[in-house]
Amino acid sequence: MAKILIIEDNQDIRYNLVDFLEAKGHQTDNTDDGLKALALLTLQQFDIIILDIMLPGMDGIGLCKELRTRGNETPILFLSARDSVQDRIEGLSNGADDYLVKPFSLAELELRIGAILRRVRRPASHILQVADIAMNLDELTVTRAGVPVRLNPMTFKILKILMLKSPSVVTREEMEHELWGDDRPDSDSLRTHMHNLRVAIDTPFDKPLIRTISGFGWTLRKE
Repeated sequence: MAKILIIEDNQDIRYNLVDFLEAKGHQTDNTDDGLKALALLTLQQFDIIILDIMLPGMDGIGLCKELRTRGNETPILFLSARDSVQDRIEGLSNGADDYLVKPFSLAELELRIGAILRRVRRPASHILQVADIAMNLDELTVTRAGVPVRLNPMTFKILKILMLKSPSVVTREEMEHELWGDDRPDSDSLRTHMHNLRVAIDTPFDKPLIRTISGFGWTLRKE
């Protein structure tokens, strides 16, 4: 049984997929927006992603490319009404594992999911590594230079976002959206959490790795 994220803006299709897959014993989560999906995938691990191409916020091709750029190798099964050879080539060449044309049989979808999961060889653990910082996504632990670092849930999430994006800059807007979506707190909240993260991850060590890019955001990188 798999943990599956369904990203589909057609409510009827989305709920139909949820009902069908959960009846088969899978665990599902779902959203109707590409940007919301990106935030969700920053904070959770899934076994497979079922991804519509035409989405608000960020389309499926853009989301797939962004996930692969960040090092997220979760298998992706595209759903699309576009059925030309060129459309399939575009989807698969941008990092998808399979491409299923709408309308489709739910039985065929289940077979495709099973085939993809059989091909995927999951690592024993999920480790993010930047410089001497290591984050174990299975055990929810962080070390720096082999020394355990204690983080609260929010600072853990912020560090994970920075590590996934490293060495690129994460803007304030991106960070706030991935942490809180559209329900953003007052402007001092993120500043406070960033300060707490620096105290935990940089202050006890010789070289700081979290850098503020004035007017833009933050990045996690080596010298």
